[in-house]
Amino acid sequence: MTGNDNQKNSGKRNPWGQSGSDDLTPNRPDRGPWGAPRPTGPGHDDGMPDFQEFLNQARNMFSGGGRLVAMLLLLGLAIWLGSGIYRVQPGENAAIKRFGDLVRVQKQAGIGYHLPWPVETVNKINVTMDRRVQIGFSDTGSSSSRRDLSDESLMLTADANIVDIDVVILWNISESEKYMFNIRDPESTIKHVAESAIREEVGQTRLQSIITEGRNDVATRIRKTMQGILDSYESGVAVNQVLILEATVHPDVIEAYNDVAAARQDAERFQNEAMIYRNDILPKARGEAIKMEQDAEAYAQDVVARSKGDAQRFTEILAGYRSGKDVTRDRFYIETMEQILGRANRMIIDQDGSNHGVVPYMSLDNLKRQPATDNSLSQ
Repeated sequence: MTGNDNQKNSGKRNPWGQSGSDDLTPNRPDRGPWGAPRPTGPGHDDGMPDFQEFLNQARNMFSGGGRLVAMLLLLGLAIWLGSGIYRVQPGENAAIKRFGDLVRVQKQAGIGYHLPWPVETVNKINVTMDRRVQIGFSDTGSSSSRRDLSDESLMLTADANIVDIDVVILWNISESEKYMFNIRDPESTIKHVAESAIREEVGQTRLQSIITEGRNDVATRIRKTMQGILDSYESGVAVNQVLILEATVHPDVIEAYNDVAAARQDAERFQNEAMIYRNDILPKARGEAIKMEQDAEAYAQDVVARSKGDAQRFTEILAGYRSGKDVTRDRFYIETMEQILGRANRMIIDQDGSNHGVVPYMSLDNLKRQPATDNSLSQ
C-alpha cells in the first residue's frame, strides 16, 4: 500500500465514529467487531464480544437521530401495554380469553387489566338486560308494522283444530361463560327451542282452553319446557316470562268454529233448562212419594186396626154364641133382615081381604121426601 493510500485511509472513519485505520479494523484478533480493544484477563473469553461494550456502542449509535426512533418505540410499547386496560360497567360480565381459551370471568364492576392483543382478548356482555324472542309475528316496535308469520304462528291443537298464536319470550343471561362458549348463535337457538316448546304444549291442549281461560296455564308450561331444554344444553340462559299476546282461530275455519261454538251454547242452554225442570219436578215428585208413603202407612194402620177390631168382635160374638146359641141366632137373623129391608122398596099385599090382588098403596116416605106442589093439597 502506498503512502498516499495510507494518508487516505487515515482520514476515514468507520460507522461507529472511530478511525478507519488498519489498526481498528474488525478483522484484527485483538479488537472487537466495532474496533474496540478486546478485554483480556480472567472471566473473559477472547472469542466473544463484551456485552457492556455492545451497549455502549448501541448508545452511541442512537445518539442524535437514533434517539427519536428509540422514543417512538418506547411510546408504541406503552400504548400497546395500555391497551390491556378495560372497564366493566354495572350489570356486565367480562370474559378474558388467552389465545382463544377462557382464562377468567370478571363479574364485578370496575377497572380490569388483561395482556394486550393478540395474547389476551376481553368480551363484555350485559347479563341483566331483558332480551326478547318473538314467535308468530315480526315487528319493528310499532303496532302498524306488525306482520304475521304463518309458518310460525299456525299450530295444531289437541282436538285437531288450528290456532293462530303470537308469543313473546323474555329472557336474560344467568351464566355468561356458558352463554358465550356452550352454544353457537344463542338467539337463534333460543328461538328454535321456544318454537318447539310452544308446539309441544299447544299440541297437548284443546283449542277452547288456549283462546279462553287456559291461556296463562299454557304460557307457564311453555316456560318450564323451555327452561328444561336450555338447562340440558348448559346454555346459561334464564327464561323469565312467556306472554301469549294473541290466540285466535284461523280465518279459514272461523265459520265452522262459530257453528261449533253456537252448538255448544245451545247444548249449555238445553242443559240449563233441563236442570231447571229437574230442580222443579224432583221436589214435587219427592213430596208426592212421601205423601203416598204416609197414606199407605195410614191405610195399613187403619186396615190393621179394623181387622184387629173385627177379630176381637168376632171373638166376643163367638163367646156369646157359645153361651146362648138360640138368642144369638135370632139376633143375627134380625140384624141381617134390618140391613136388607132397610135398603129395599117395600110393598104391602093384603091376601086376607075380600078383594084379592094388589091393594093400591101410597108411599108415605116419598110424600115426606118430596115437597107438596099442589096448592089445594097444601090447604
